[in-house]
Amino acid sequence: MSKHWYVVHAYSQYENQVKKSLAEHVKRHGMEDYFGDILVPTEEVVEVKEGQRRTTERKFFPGYVLVQMEMNDETWHLVKNVPKVLGFIGGTADRPAPISDKEAAAILNRVEESVEKPRPKTLFEPGQEVRVIDGPFADFNGVVEEVNYDKNRLRVAVMIFGRSTPVDLDFSQVEKG
Repeated sequence: MSKHWYVVHAYSQYENQVKKSLAEHVKRHGMEDYFGDILVPTEEVVEVKEGQRRTTERKFFPGYVLVQMEMNDETWHLVKNVPKVLGFIGGTADRPAPISDKEAAAILNRVEESVEKPRPKTLFEPGQEVRVIDGPFADFNGVVEEVNYDKNRLRVAVMIFGRSTPVDLDFSQVEKG
């Protein structure tokens, strides 16, 4: 049998603890051959707090841990008996179904991409009101016209002398109004 990716439902905020406990259980029971990677899917996000640009980690599937494993009765019981594990997602309660290779690849790809190019923590949409907090237009309010996530830039319509003027700004220069 080959290993597949399974989604394990864990208590929220305990994903890393479940990952660590599961790895210890696998080692203690000598079942390393049946398990591959154990992963808490996270991504790097950029946020600006008090003028400082910070990169933090955010779970993009809170409450879930991905486990690459060969499914059989022993491995199933091992995972189910780890503290803070609620069960598997997909399939039936006693016969969990793995996620497809395509889904697993998409998740792994998203994790890798976020390390190379962190995503913004705050997402913007056209028509949304924002307040400019940095640069020559600081303290002006405006409306988002365009969003470019690849370049982390926005085009914001700002009222200057009673006229709407489009201004290109970095995500770090605005906050949601």
